[in-house]
Amino acid sequence: MSKIKIDLEQLKVKAKNTESDTKEFFAKLKKKKPKQLDTIVHDLHDEVFEELDCLECANCCKSISPIIIDKDIERLAKHLRMKPSEVIDQYLEMDNDNDYVFRETPCPFLMPDNYCMVYESRPRACREYPHTDRKRFYQILNLTLKNTHYCPAVYEVTDRLKKKKDQL
Repeated sequence: MSKIKIDLEQLKVKAKNTESDTKEFFAKLKKKKPKQLDTIVHDLHDEVFEELDCLECANCCKSISPIIIDKDIERLAKHLRMKPSEVIDQYLEMDNDNDYVFRETPCPFLMPDNYCMVYESRPRACREYPHTDRKRFYQILNLTLKNTHYCPAVYEVTDRLKKKKDQL
């Protein structure tokens, strides 16, 4: 199998150029809710991750912050041997939706080799990213559209999914 080349500048351009087409495609999917959508997307997810290594990219960790829930704060605090309030004070802030997010990007736990310093204790949103293997995929189409701009895997899964529209 060929290896997916990661070019983040090209990703931005391609995602922007295909955004309206993708938005229209996703609107139809959301309305139709095809029974086989999850199976097809999960197969595409597996296929893409055979060809792509997140450690070569880590753009999600460099560009966007996950939502951090209370359990994440507790897990990080334990891992870092800090009090939850210290984790909040040192690393987090409230966003416009009143969710905790990391105060800065790139993620404060991203190391220069793109490995995560707190990998075993990372937030749930990080564990689940890029969400292309999630059940009821039709529920996160708006998030997926946003993620096509940041994650080469999401862009690729979405692009391949659009090519399968006749099967949906």
